[in-house]
Amino acid sequence: MRMTLSTLNWRRREMVRWLVTCATEVGVYALDSIMQSWFTLFTPTEATSIVATTVMSNSTIVRLHLDCHQQEKLASSARTLALQCAMKDPQNCALSALTLCEKDHIAFETAYQIVLDAATTGMSYTQLFTIARYMEHRGYPMRAYKLATLAMTHLNLSYNQDTHPAINDVLWACALSHSLGKNELAAIIPLVVKSVKCATVLSDILRRCTLTTPGMVGLHGRRNSGKLMSLDKAPLRQLLDATIGAYINTTHSRLTHISPRHYSEFIEFLSKARETFLMAHDGHIQFTQFIDNLKQIYKGKKKLMMLVRERFG
Repeated sequence: MRMTLSTLNWRRREMVRWLVTCATEVGVYALDSIMQSWFTLFTPTEATSIVATTVMSNSTIVRLHLDCHQQEKLASSARTLALQCAMKDPQNCALSALTLCEKDHIAFETAYQIVLDAATTGMSYTQLFTIARYMEHRGYPMRAYKLATLAMTHLNLSYNQDTHPAINDVLWACALSHSLGKNELAAIIPLVVKSVKCATVLSDILRRCTLTTPGMVGLHGRRNSGKLMSLDKAPLRQLLDATIGAYINTTHSRLTHISPRHYSEFIEFLSKARETFLMAHDGHIQFTQFIDNLKQIYKGKKKLMMLVRERFG
């Protein structure tokens, strides 16, 4: 039978599980010895996802009939192992380390600091968003926000990536910032503007930001009596301008190689663009000028420009 890499990895994981299971049958000292020398036996991922997780499971505690002192000794070794693995391979082990260290304040703080240290160089936006969502779930919204802002600095959504898998994470990060308050929203919007060039995503964020007051339902469910943010002032003005600019750039990009079968879709896109233009106080004038420019620049596309005139004048 031909052995593929995935088959070999699966067999190795099964061997690791078998070794740990055997160790649990012998006792506490065998497990502790395995964890102390994990780096000679396992990869960091194996050590956290299989070894430490198995050691801290309820089934292991029950099987070994551990008293409180023995439980804590093993748990301490498992947390130490998890932190070592997170430092060695933060991309694959940081979230596991945080989960394993949840019940120990000092270890949890150490794991969180490892994530922050690795965020600028050693982790992708996908990994940071995942950990940020975990932090929110555990009741740490400000830490979730911090990690979300770090994730945004790694992200680049171009004008035509309106189905990118990171879009939901971007919307979540903006919603989290909005729930925390005006200052947090004001801090993340420049990051969004820099990272996201997709007009439909920007307009979605803009629309959501204008529906409710930032921090309206704050921590512990307390309601603030603040006002809706103005589209004529920072930070929403910056987001509005960026969204309009994204619609303009995307329009020109689409028109470069557009085919007749996409004409109706393009007209609907312009209708969406108009909705955003009209959010600005001079939006009607801006949109009229924009349409006039299109009719002049692309007058060679007679059928398409006729459809534009029919819809927008």
